[in-house]
Amino acid sequence: MTNPAHPPIPFLDLKKPHQELRNELADAFHAVLDSGWFIQGQQLVEFENEYARYCGSKHCVGVGNGLDALHLILRAYGIGAGDEVIVPSNTYIATWLAASFAGATPVPVEPDANTYNIDPALIEAAITPRTKAIMAVHLYGQAADMNPINALAKKYGLKVIEDAAQAQGARYHGKRAGALGDAAGHSFYPGKNLGALGDAGAITTDDDELAHKLRVLRNYGSQVKYKNEVKGFNSRLDELQAALLRVKLAKLDTWNEQRRKLASVYLNELQGIKDLVLPSAAENNEHVWHVFVVMHPRREALQQHLQAMGIGTVIHYPLPPHLQEAYAELQLGEGSFPISERIHQQVISLPLDPYLGEEQVKQVAAAVRAFAA
Repeated sequence: MTNPAHPPIPFLDLKKPHQELRNELADAFHAVLDSGWFIQGQQLVEFENEYARYCGSKHCVGVGNGLDALHLILRAYGIGAGDEVIVPSNTYIATWLAASFAGATPVPVEPDANTYNIDPALIEAAITPRTKAIMAVHLYGQAADMNPINALAKKYGLKVIEDAAQAQGARYHGKRAGALGDAAGHSFYPGKNLGALGDAGAITTDDDELAHKLRVLRNYGSQVKYKNEVKGFNSRLDELQAALLRVKLAKLDTWNEQRRKLASVYLNELQGIKDLVLPSAAENNEHVWHVFVVMHPRREALQQHLQAMGIGTVIHYPLPPHLQEAYAELQLGEGSFPISERIHQQVISLPLDPYLGEEQVKQVAAAVRAFAA
């Protein structure tokens, strides 16, 4: 039963950041409205420049969403039918879908049980003559272990593609996510650390040729209107979302720092609880805590307990990609990837956003502790 002494704590409140930035966002909206230019205009150019600079990459190419970002990278690299792309077995299905949409086959590799990210030590065994790329996901806000991944890619002549959808601002050995491989796909889905007010995405890269191809592919395969060089797509980050993202980008580091502070409170308050597995930040990583994920063998009961206390939670994610009906043709049945399966059976994400108070975090932690008592 909800505690009357404490108001409910939603998993995520997207109203608060927009209330704080209301005037700036309204100004950005009116600037676009008054310009009369809504697709591929100056706001997009400015956001691409600012986000490339933020990530430490040479180019940023705005696209419609994060899935398109990953898919178009593969297309631009000529990866398709008959090719294989190594992907994490523990990820959101969009990572796999990007490979499938390009016509390639996703080849899953198990995660490191501590970080939840793909385990570099297991990648080499999955490489075949058909392998063309390794897609490393920076899951939950923590960069994958990229140095050994890049070394393997160099050894076998593979491309390294970052799925940085959950890691805007994260650092690995001092470098930002988005500048750790050959190219990176970013999502600005509203709930991300840097979220648009709708679907939006981008690609960052230092590769001049790739950036040129991506700009053509995202716009129907065209540089000049009505002249189509290749069979392209309609995947453009529109002026309005670019303008709104520019406002929010200025707040991203502040928001991420607050996420880190609240994650530290959680880690302190949740220590020593029986059967509860806490997340860990790898050495030389600057985690941005897109979500705060714990594991518990009685996950459903814990979720129900927290819900009764007025505390919202989400499961990221209940079913791994290899057990989804969408990938039944791969015939990867239960038991194929036991580490991922155990993670998906036990993970639960607790409330965490920059506008959550420290006392609210302690309230959530107390409720978790009460469940385990």
